Amino acid sequence: MRRTAPEAAPEDHGPVRYGPPLPGDGLPVLPELSAALSGAAARAEADPVGGGPALLDAACGYWRRRGLPARPAETAAAPGAPALLLALTAALGGDVLVPRPCAAWWVPDARLLGRRAFHVPTTAESGGVPDPYALLETVHRVRAEGGDPRLLVLSVADDPTATVTPPEALHETVEAAVGEGLHLLSDETWRDTLHDPHETVLVSPAEMVPGRATVVTDLAGGLLPPGWPAAVARFPASATAGDGLHARVLDVLTALGARVATPVAAAAAYALAEPEPLTDRRAAAVRLHARVAAAAHTAAVGAGVLSRPPRAGRHLYLDLEPLRAALGAHGVGDAQELEDFLAVRLGMPAPGGHRFGDHLGALRVRLSTAALLGATDEERAECLTAPDPLELPSVQGALTTLRSVLDDLRDARR
Repeated sequence: MRRTAPEAAPEDHGPVRYGPPLPGDGLPVLPELSAALSGAAARAEADPVGGGPALLDAACGYWRRRGLPARPAETAAAPGAPALLLALTAALGGDVLVPRPCAAWWVPDARLLGRRAFHVPTTAESGGVPDPYALLETVHRVRAEGGDPRLLVLSVADDPTATVTPPEALHETVEAAVGEGLHLLSDETWRDTLHDPHETVLVSPAEMVPGRATVVTDLAGGLLPPGWPAAVARFPASATAGDGLHARVLDVLTALGARVATPVAAAAAYALAEPEPLTDRRAAAVRLHARVAAAAHTAAVGAGVLSRPPRAGRHLYLDLEPLRAALGAHGVGDAQELEDFLAVRLGMPAPGGHRFGDHLGALRVRLSTAALLGATDEERAECLTAPDPLELPSVQGALTTLRSVLDDLRDARR
């Protein structure tokens, strides 16, 4: 049977195959985290590949508090979520399915292994979870063309779209995936950053199909600074899907030498235990970024930009298609050109949607709210304690710049 060629990365438009890092929070490191890291810095011995007992026990406790039973024998740690996805993809074999758009680090791992990745459309409210009917169509088409889809990567709390998929929509996709024999990788990096946790219901695919879903959490989402790479994975408990897969993943991590640095492992274990100083800081950071994201979203929509309301994370995803004519007058006709245009005018990174698997011709960008908090550590730290961070000069100035740039484009199209 004829095999479909992998989707080619756009050429001559920058390094589009490897996207930007996870959106950071822009805030000073919590002193207690620094103390945990410093306390282990003098240790000469390395933690084992897959994580030491303290880190794995803390990870299990973290998941149990979220209704996901876990044991150390079903858990692994690595220096960042990409290493875990790479190991899982290698262990499972076959082709990979991802939503369009998706986190920038999902597809490069498959490409590095020579595997094919197929993008599946999503619905309006579920940015990180494929539409179930589109998923079935894609699976059947890939198989008809000689492919072998085995892994579906999805995210209920999504990067880049900042949406949170409703449980009923997730259930339909999970049911379709399991019916086709796919293994699920649920990226739950942003699950602890819900902007309105009391009004937003987040359900993990691992709660729906315990024997078919692996959960990965990069601690840069809500627990550690992005510069301290650590991530944990929870594997299914069943003997067929869990134990064998866990062992194969550890084999790959060992071959890669992918172990969490000892000081970072100590900080990760502290963070996963969720002591009060950390949970208080996380809650304050989530409130801050939610306020700023909502203000940025209002500014964008007011200028005619299309954007789903951000529900999680430290980012928002903008579609500037309604402003195409005005952007065309500035020589902007695709996502890379839009990225370059906005980065200069906003004075902040504005990675184009092509870095997240979106079409190059679509005028979409992801903006990080951390870049709107101020230019210095002092300004960003002040945001945490201000009664209304939107009234701070640093935040006001950044939002004014965003509003001005977008309003100018809106006015130019008239």
